[in-house]
Amino acid sequence: MKKAIIFSALLFCALNPVDAQVKYETFESSKLGETRELKIQLPRGYNANQEKKYPLFVVLDGDYLFEAVAGNVDYYSYWEDMPEAIVVGVNQLEKRFDDCLYSEQNSLPIETGAAFFEFIGMELIPYIEKTYRTESFRVAVGHGETANFINYFLLKQQPLFQGYIVISPELAPNMLDYIPEQLGKLESKIFYYLANTKNDSKSIKKTTSALNTDISALNTKTVFYNFDSFENGSHYSVPAHAIPKAIESIFHVFQPISKKEYKEVILELDESPVAYLQEKYKMIKELFGIEKQILVNDFKAISAAIEKHDDFQYYEALGKMARKEYPDTLLGNYYLARFYEETGEPKKAMRTYQSAYMLDEIAGITKDLMLEKADLIKADFGY
Repeated sequence: MKKAIIFSALLFCALNPVDAQVKYETFESSKLGETRELKIQLPRGYNANQEKKYPLFVVLDGDYLFEAVAGNVDYYSYWEDMPEAIVVGVNQLEKRFDDCLYSEQNSLPIETGAAFFEFIGMELIPYIEKTYRTESFRVAVGHGETANFINYFLLKQQPLFQGYIVISPELAPNMLDYIPEQLGKLESKIFYYLANTKNDSKSIKKTTSALNTDISALNTKTVFYNFDSFENGSHYSVPAHAIPKAIESIFHVFQPISKKEYKEVILELDESPVAYLQEKYKMIKELFGIEKQILVNDFKAISAAIEKHDDFQYYEALGKMARKEYPDTLLGNYYLARFYEETGEPKKAMRTYQSAYMLDEIAGITKDLMLEKADLIKADFGY
């Protein structure tokens, strides 16, 4: 199944090569004292909406890792399982060892490693934010040595990235202490995804297992953490398995309400399902800086829960939300009519149903359905 998903993503990107815009730039860095090649993928429709801003992915090992991240970002955003995003890859061919150099004494970047750290934070990201329309939500991606390196940005007092995709990291010794300690005291929300493969080296498996144990033991509400250890694949193929899982993990709240979420979460709520829907989209705004229109799919899920539990009083709030989100459609009026119908106000329900001729049909709610319901009430009550 996982192989099929990966193949579909790669096929999708191959069949749609002109939609996502990939640019190649050469960046002159004063911190590195040299030029560095960048790969930049802009979202579909980037030029069509000059006001829209996008989350930012910064991919180390861009010479081989960029395409895997960019393809998955394009694929998942196409299906609205994550927001569209800008992806920047930093090529490190023949520079990887120097870029990731750290001190044997304290495991922190030194010399060329310190210069690369400053290049990312003080040159690259300011340049990208000045040149392209970015949101404040940033994700760092690394593999092996660079997976260790991206954690240095987490150790800052104000972490440079809000999401970390750490794939089979070659962890510096002290990072096993630094990372859990920092995650445990952060007040801002952080997404941390860690992965390895059973075919990694013994040292990687040992350190990632230890790191997973320590992070899992943290008692914090600010860290959204997931770990995967893949049965198959080598150290070099594990990014193809990990990247889609990481995206699904980080952007879980952004995704439409699934059957699993509906059955295991929404149907088990002790509070209003409408409040749950409001909180879901409030969190999307807070985490990703995106004002996302509430999906019709999500309205239908909440409506189904209301009907399932006969909690018809919640239809009033749902109807008002639907009118705000889809003012020219029947959605809000249908929910409000159901509220009136089930709470003892049949005349109001009938009139609300009768307003159908003024609005557009949506999500299987047709004008004929609305008028049929109005006629039934009229017949029952003799209006």
